[in-house]
Amino acid sequence: MSRNVRSRPLDELSVVSRRYAAAYAPFHRAPADRLGLHPTDLRCLNLPALEREPVTPGRVAELTGLTTGSATRLVDRLEKAGHVVRERDAADRRRVLVATVAERIAEFGRMWERLGGDWTPLSDDLAGTELAVIVRRMRRTVESGAEQAVRLPEGRV
Repeated sequence: MSRNVRSRPLDELSVVSRRYAAAYAPFHRAPADRLGLHPTDLRCLNLPALEREPVTPGRVAELTGLTTGSATRLVDRLEKAGHVVRERDAADRRRVLVATVAERIAEFGRMWERLGGDWTPLSDDLAGTELAVIVRRMRRTVESGAEQAVRLPEGRV
């Protein structure tokens, strides 16, 4: 496909992607207010919740892009709100792990479903191959965003 044929859809994708990202800011405010959290804390809570096992505060920093000090303060706020707990690593008692509180994460999930409604109809008219393309694009976007986040502070952009 030539650049001219791809140019317009790529430009449109750029605009839609920016609108998509911006739309999530007000969307996160409602559940954050309901849970007594700052919207940024709510977004950050989602990341450790997606991990399979409890994570270190350093990993929280990596996942969220925060400094270790800011990540520690984030964990403090989430712990105070009852969404995470700190626990000692059974294998290395010197290490502290951050674990999400299953009941609170389930509550968050139920509220998110009620707030967001049923998102499935948004994809009803898409074939499995189309959904796979969207998933692949979103994965690439996540990976690229992580790479850009490293490059920006280093002045390589």
